[in-house]
Amino acid sequence: MRSKTNIKLVLTMLPLLWAAAVSAQSVKSLVRKGNKLYDQKKYPEAEVMYRKAQAKNPKYEKSTFNLGDALYQQKNFKGAENFFGHLAEKTKTPEYKANAWYNLGNTYLSQKQYEKSISAFIQSLKNDPTSMDAKYNLTYARKMLKKQKQQQKKNKQNKKKNKKQNQKNKQNQNKKNQNKKNQNKKNQQKQNQQNKKQQQKQQKNQSQKKKQQISPQEAQRILNALKNNEKNTLKKLEKQKAKAIKAKANVINW
Repeated sequence: MRSKTNIKLVLTMLPLLWAAAVSAQSVKSLVRKGNKLYDQKKYPEAEVMYRKAQAKNPKYEKSTFNLGDALYQQKNFKGAENFFGHLAEKTKTPEYKANAWYNLGNTYLSQKQYEKSISAFIQSLKNDPTSMDAKYNLTYARKMLKKQKQQQKKNKQNKKKNKKQNQKNKQNQNKKNQNKKNQNKKNQQKQNQQNKKQQQKQQKNQSQKKKQQISPQEAQRILNALKNNEKNTLKKLEKQKAKAIKAKANVINW
């Protein structure tokens, strides 16, 4: 069996399979090739070998288990989850069952599905109470679940706080917009009044200017009147002068 270390997300691999005698030689050969590629960290190539073995014998539990491992290493957690879950439910071998539940727990843990991972590690420990890795990861999953819930609570509070602040900001903005609108309205009214006064003043000036202006006919009439007055004035002066001369001529010298 591959060695375990006390680190979270450690996968359990089943023993090397060339000693197994439960399947056809061709299936065992494919699994051995898969194991060799897996040890070289050539996980996609190992997956191909395991799938070929699966195709030849779908009930061969070791190829199912190792196929889950190869998918997990490629971060195909959903794919790994399917194979580990199926094996955990179907296998009758306690060792396979414990290891399948353990790896399933790690798969959930990688997806931050902490409640599911806790349940899987508990099932693993039911089948192998001595597993230190399962105990370690169970403790870690519980710690992460607590942290996750605290973060969710904090996020909810922040969301509520942000929503309240956004509503307040919106109200303040609406108030500011309304004040600006009112001020613009006042300014417009003031401008309209000023324009009206200016217009009235211009109309008054134009009216006065119009009164001061006379038509050419009126100007001619006034000029004619002045000429007539001038003629009448000259006539009066002539008469007065004639009278003066006449009066002077009648003076008797004693």
